[in-house]
Amino acid sequence: MDPIIAGVIAVFVMLALIFIGVPIAFALAVVGVVGNAVFLGVPQTAVLVQITAWEIGTNFLLIAVPLFIFMGQLVYQTGIASDLFDFVYKWFGRMPGGLAVTVVITSAGFGAVTGSSVAAVSTMGTMVMPEMRKYKYNLRMATGSLASAGTLAILIPPSIPLVIYGVWTESSIGKLFIAGIIPGVLMAAAFCGMIVVRCVLNREMGPPGPRFPWSERLASLKKLLPTAVIFGVVLGGIYGGFFTPTEASAIGAAGVVVVAALMGRLTWARLRDSLFQSGLISAMVFAILLGGVLLSRFLVQTDVTSALVQFIGGQDVNRYVVIFMFALMYLTLGAVLDTFGMLILTLPFVFPIVLELGFDRIWFGIFMTMMMELALITPPIGLNVYVMNKSAPDVPLSEIFIGTIPFVIACLIMVALITAFPGLALWLPSTMG
Repeated sequence: MDPIIAGVIAVFVMLALIFIGVPIAFALAVVGVVGNAVFLGVPQTAVLVQITAWEIGTNFLLIAVPLFIFMGQLVYQTGIASDLFDFVYKWFGRMPGGLAVTVVITSAGFGAVTGSSVAAVSTMGTMVMPEMRKYKYNLRMATGSLASAGTLAILIPPSIPLVIYGVWTESSIGKLFIAGIIPGVLMAAAFCGMIVVRCVLNREMGPPGPRFPWSERLASLKKLLPTAVIFGVVLGGIYGGFFTPTEASAIGAAGVVVVAALMGRLTWARLRDSLFQSGLISAMVFAILLGGVLLSRFLVQTDVTSALVQFIGGQDVNRYVVIFMFALMYLTLGAVLDTFGMLILTLPFVFPIVLELGFDRIWFGIFMTMMMELALITPPIGLNVYVMNKSAPDVPLSEIFIGTIPFVIACLIMVALITAFPGLALWLPSTMG
């Protein structure tokens, strides 16, 4: 059989396995192992699997993944996330739609220490939904803002998907982190602006919150200051070149442990739960990564990737049309895959084409992450919407999806802006040493 045909068949088999409900890690690994066994033989494939697992498990850059996850779990388990919400609400809650604005800013800040969209939605939904009901927020506004704000967590650094992207594409993880700052802040500002405008036009959407005295505002700032310092050190150290993202993840995790202990919130039970949850999430990420690498190495042998690059490169098509097609592809894949699944499944095919078309690899990392953000709140399977539904089971999924529509539009506008003006993502990285 022609190797290219074998590669195409393998891709369709893998997609079929995913569509029938086989976990993405197993679908990738099964096709990758069987394909390599056919081309290389069983003994060589067995060695390949062992070597690949060892390389992934001992990759210095990937150490950042479990450490950032652990840092996020500690922030959640020790109540630091509640401190962040309390601070933002006391300073911004008086605005029209103040609770929804607080959710957006808090989710952006929570994402800055977790890098997990699902964790942000789950935490904010549990914490804030009862308050939104108390102040009689429109349910579409409430659930839509909660589900959508969580998407900021995978763009604002540190972002676990950007770590995976950086390792896979051999791009600078530090530059990817810094590149996400301006688009992430602009996205958060767009969300907040849209909420305020809608609540000014229709006060029933979301009334202003209570006015807090300056003493309470300053007290909330004092409580949050140690965590803010940790974030500043982590991001500032990466930007200044003082340490690598992996070293930053270790410093950040250790810093949160120390702060939580000094605040009297670090119990053995919370530490145990944080370690356990971090282990589960990290195992899932690494399993998907292992399956993706095995499949990628098989596809390289079949020349499917190079044939696809040559085919698209030989077409007389504007390169932005290709990017538009990629955007549609990610929206479609978001119906059946989570963030890591989309990332690992598409990079072997998409990234070589992006380089062939002359796009910057750092810019594309941000573009890809923003499209994955969008997929998390786009019907029919937007993952964040389903997570939100667990916090508000009485609100139909259709209502939550309708509530996310204004945020989807804001996301699309931001994607168009960074495509038209790549400097929004590339300027800060260009100033790094």
